[in-house]
Amino acid sequence: MEQENIKSNGRILLVEDEFNIAKLFTYNLAKAGFQCDVAVNGREGYELAEKIKPDLIISDVMMPEVDGHEFRRMLLNNPELKQIPFVFLTAKGEEDDILQGYDLEIEDYIIKTSSPKIVIAKVSAILKSLEKERVKVVDEVQKAADSMGTKVVPDDFPLFEGFNIKHWHIPFKSIPGGDFIDYFKLDEDNIAVILGDVMGKRWGAFYFAVAYAGYVRSAARFVLESSNDYQPSHILHKVNESVFKDERISEVFITLSVLILDKKNKTARYSGAGDLPLIYRSDKAEKIISKGVLLGFSHSGEYEDVEIKLKSGDKLFLFTDGITEARNKSGELYGEERFLEFVSNINNEEDPLDQIQKEILTYCGGEMDDDLSLISVNVL
Repeated sequence: MEQENIKSNGRILLVEDEFNIAKLFTYNLAKAGFQCDVAVNGREGYELAEKIKPDLIISDVMMPEVDGHEFRRMLLNNPELKQIPFVFLTAKGEEDDILQGYDLEIEDYIIKTSSPKIVIAKVSAILKSLEKERVKVVDEVQKAADSMGTKVVPDDFPLFEGFNIKHWHIPFKSIPGGDFIDYFKLDEDNIAVILGDVMGKRWGAFYFAVAYAGYVRSAARFVLESSNDYQPSHILHKVNESVFKDERISEVFITLSVLILDKKNKTARYSGAGDLPLIYRSDKAEKIISKGVLLGFSHSGEYEDVEIKLKSGDKLFLFTDGITEARNKSGELYGEERFLEFVSNINNEEDPLDQIQKEILTYCGGEMDDDLSLISVNVL
């Protein structure tokens, strides 16, 4: 049963220029339960890999335009694509050819004349090994996060009169990652809503992502606790100074959104650091784009405030790129414009967060390429 689950979830990219061989391998992989996409050379394979993010790449060595070795080097130069397990498909069995492949950090070789059973067994073994590694990483990172007392997303939604504030968070592959959410009550009339994203993470960097998220979250909380200044831009400036001066974290890309809700004056003040736009939905949905740069990128972040006068029924949405970069089975990104259009047509009689959850999960079939986080604010 365990092997069957692996097969049903495996998406294979086959890069092979010989039509009959590609057809034979595709048939046998599909018969075994794998989803198989085909490219005819390394250039096309690289473009397809970027688009679909397969679970495994099987590539011929000898191909026109861009051969297998050059294709592999291209993948190794991409921090995200180099993590995808790679297998060479070849008609050769010479020692030098095999050693050259292993120098390029491949998982294995498959000889073209191998029987279908051997091909399927090798593919299944590689994916099974990766699944075991993933489970181990999840367990270790979870233990590390627990030992540090790190909680990057609150268990409960904040209670704040006049506003219904909720969040939705799904960590990539169930591993505590780089997205973080926080709420901080400044006084009886003001609450800070914070959303951040430690970018560029994959399995090997999740330990650090948890630590970075905790670091920035703590820095933001320290600024909020030690100041009566309720301007989001000033908060970002102070957090940015802290990050910029710390060599351990200054080279990590971090986005941060700060939203301060004022129930007395019915206003929202917003500023962002390298983040995605705040979406404000009143009569229609619109994007409010911040011009502030990523945290730690420069000493002066050029953060500015935007103030929004709110009325009953208005909605605000903060989100990370896990929403806009969700992909369908064809590898097409969901995108900001599609999200903006969906928010414009949200049914006011139903919970907006529930509607967005259903929309995104239906679009990507429940398969995410990154942490997915969203905060919704409904003005009562």
